[in-house]
Amino acid sequence: MSSAPRPRTTTRDPAELTRRLSAWLAVRLPGARAVAATVPASNGMSSETLLFDIDHPRPPARSCALRLAADIAAYTVFPTYDMARQYRTMRLVAERTDVPVPPTFWLEEDPGPLGAPFFVMERAQGRVPPDVMPYTYEGSWLHAATDAERAGLEAATVSVLARIHDQVPVEEAQFLALPGSGSALRRHVASQRAYYAWVVTGRERSPLIERGFAWLEDHWPPDAEDADGTVMTWGDARIGNIVYDGFAPAAVLDWEMAALGPRELDLGWMIYLHRFFQDLTESGGQYGLPGLLRRDRVEERYARLTGHEPRAMDFHTLYAALRHAVVMLRVASRQVHFGEVPAPADPDALIMHRATLEAMIEGRYW
Repeated sequence: MSSAPRPRTTTRDPAELTRRLSAWLAVRLPGARAVAATVPASNGMSSETLLFDIDHPRPPARSCALRLAADIAAYTVFPTYDMARQYRTMRLVAERTDVPVPPTFWLEEDPGPLGAPFFVMERAQGRVPPDVMPYTYEGSWLHAATDAERAGLEAATVSVLARIHDQVPVEEAQFLALPGSGSALRRHVASQRAYYAWVVTGRERSPLIERGFAWLEDHWPPDAEDADGTVMTWGDARIGNIVYDGFAPAAVLDWEMAALGPRELDLGWMIYLHRFFQDLTESGGQYGLPGLLRRDRVEERYARLTGHEPRAMDFHTLYAALRHAVVMLRVASRQVHFGEVPAPADPDALIMHRATLEAMIEGRYW
């Protein structure tokens, strides 16, 4: 893991971004300029983040973060980036829930100033469980924590999901409804099929991913058409997208995958994404954090907080692994595109958690 090259995420120059950002800021806040701008080492695989301070006597906040639509020249992970949708989602969550979301200040939909749409929000102070090296590895702050501290973090994090689902009025989140017909889950899966088709355009298709989609159809939950179970889902619901103050959530980030759907979309994603890092850690010969975010405990706590008993979780954890496989296929294809890794003869070899997804499909994982 430590020797693997980190995938390229941008071809942009941070110094040039800072210069252009200062010019843009001076119009919004006369006399202001961006200083001490940095790209975080944990910059994501999709939208980009720029951290900066505002030099001005009366800024809305001194320390800010800018979320910028992905660099098209860098072989983007997703086909489109709707920054206005993310901005609107964060504002809705901030207005209608007690979930901690950073205050948002400006939305710029004109790609002219920085080359792509972006928005600016207050920078949250705290620490994030890292993806590289994974927080499950020895040496991370979460790995070094006590069992009681990790249990507190887990409980508070599941509470974040429960509050998003219970407190955001669905009628106010209709702008997050995915296109198509049928239930919210049908639309969600259809959107993922379309995303997969985009990922493999001009490339070899993935037999494993296509087996996964066939499995979903063969195991479709009988109550999945129940519109009463539809909520606003966070989308990228995982601890790596939360800034923690100690072990309490201080800011919930990364809303680009938010959508209407069943609660289990977020539950399955949170449970599976932890298992992804845990499996990776164990494959490297380390013990990891097997007691964190255990499926049974997450489901039980969520049911206790909301009164909703999670349903069809074998389906939803497999669906999470399948969605992650499509993303990983795109990320790995980008590494091939930039010459960071050679193209394998088997396209499924690009899926890092191939063995996990195969085991889920064959009913031998959980």
